[in-house]
Amino acid sequence: MYDVLIIGSGAAGLTLALSLPNSMKVAVLSKHELTEGSTFYAQGGISAVLDETDSVESHIQDTLDAGAGLCREDTVRFVVESGPEAIRWLDDIGVPFTREQTEDGTSQLHLTKEGGHSHRRIAHAADASGRAIETTLLDVAKSKNNIDLLEHHIAIDFITTRRLGLKENHCLGAYVLDKKNCKIKTFSAKHSVIASGGSSKVYLYTSNPDGSSGDGIAMGWRAGCRVANMEFMQFHPTCLYHPHAKSSLITEAVRGEGGKLRLPDGTRFMPDYDPRAELAPRDIVARAIDNEMKKRGIDSVFLDISHKPKDFIVEHFPNVYENCLQFGYDMAKEPVPVVPAAHYTCGGIMTDLDGRTDVDNLYCIGEASFTGLHGANRMASNSLLECIVFGHAVSKDIIKRAEEQSNKSTSPITHIPIPDWDESRVTDSDERVVINHNWDEVRRFMWDYVGIVRTTKRLERAHNRMRLLLSEIDEYYSNFRVTGDLIELRNLAIVADLIIQSALQRHESRGLHYTLDYPKSDPSLANVDSILDPIRVS
Repeated sequence: MYDVLIIGSGAAGLTLALSLPNSMKVAVLSKHELTEGSTFYAQGGISAVLDETDSVESHIQDTLDAGAGLCREDTVRFVVESGPEAIRWLDDIGVPFTREQTEDGTSQLHLTKEGGHSHRRIAHAADASGRAIETTLLDVAKSKNNIDLLEHHIAIDFITTRRLGLKENHCLGAYVLDKKNCKIKTFSAKHSVIASGGSSKVYLYTSNPDGSSGDGIAMGWRAGCRVANMEFMQFHPTCLYHPHAKSSLITEAVRGEGGKLRLPDGTRFMPDYDPRAELAPRDIVARAIDNEMKKRGIDSVFLDISHKPKDFIVEHFPNVYENCLQFGYDMAKEPVPVVPAAHYTCGGIMTDLDGRTDVDNLYCIGEASFTGLHGANRMASNSLLECIVFGHAVSKDIIKRAEEQSNKSTSPITHIPIPDWDESRVTDSDERVVINHNWDEVRRFMWDYVGIVRTTKRLERAHNRMRLLLSEIDEYYSNFRVTGDLIELRNLAIVADLIIQSALQRHESRGLHYTLDYPKSDPSLANVDSILDPIRVS
């Protein structure tokens, strides 16, 4: 029995684990290596109001503007006001942020600027901020005796009282596949937390690592949680275009420091789309690139910062520079070919400001959650901030609820017997080709039909195909012993279906959801979220 079971070992999950008291027994699960999540690969940094020329109100307004009328202002204010404290906490535990000398000889955090921000407010560690944050959090977590860090453990489903035949819906823990030992374990826990990241792997081209298959969102939805705004999938405008450059993101900070987007003939095009040009929010930049590529029949556009001195480029973007060099491109001498790729899931499991979901004792934080912070389009570098702020918020709520429970004589759920995982009526599969084929098909038609630009006809075509695939996958899942690939395929297909259904609900274009059938935003749909209830979803 654990006090807290955390599904995911990124910034959100580790922040929560480190914020809980040493008296609580905590399990942190990672389905691959502990670092193999989106946090580790984040480049830009983490936003907060840290400069005297900046203000909380300015950060709030920038976030609301980027969110295109769908941000929840109370959430935005809560996160932005908590930002400076979150940065100080990371700084205190040893995250090696990039610093600069002031005129009086003291050192302060170097701040950069990214798309949608009106001020420099991005604290960063060169161009590998996520790696610096993730490795620091892990180092501290490994020193804690109360935290068990378990690699190669992939959660299958949450155990809930409703599934055990009771009326109320409480989470009791989860069934988990230990991939190395091919054994399914039962993890019972007083509190369970989804911190598993997003679902961009649902698309054929993505900046995310292979594990971003929407596991937590699908698990939470199956357990009885509502999901919201899944149609808003963010495509990062600038991923390196090369057949072997898998998930090679080129940080938005390159544009923040003067990088220009150009056509093959060297012409700039972003000023024709938005007065903010290259520093417009990501949905605008990604759509502009997509339009130019389709209109001109070109494979990519080009990101050019070669007008800056080489020393400047290498100092500010050492990892991006070296990565591009490996594929034959010298950023200091020439433009680099880039294309958009699926990058961030703005919707997810609905929570309140304490991270609570619709299922009692089940929380959700980070990219898997829907808090209302991002609205219809996430502003750059607000995501890591959300992870830290809500990691701390959930820890406070768990501590409070544990104290309340300790004052009661008994808990209504701690003595409920949990059955072991039943494999008595399944066999090992001899048709792995089914998993591989379905996995590939989902990602391809999501890219073709539910991508940057959509139509109702494309969405309906994707929905019809998704119905058949879900039926095939469900039959396969019912008859064969589970594997990591099968678990991910099942989750990926459910999340794809949620994205499609959410997109079909929204009869307008707003933020990241752009449809040719409804090219304008509908003012009556401002502040109206696309909510899917698992009880009503077909």
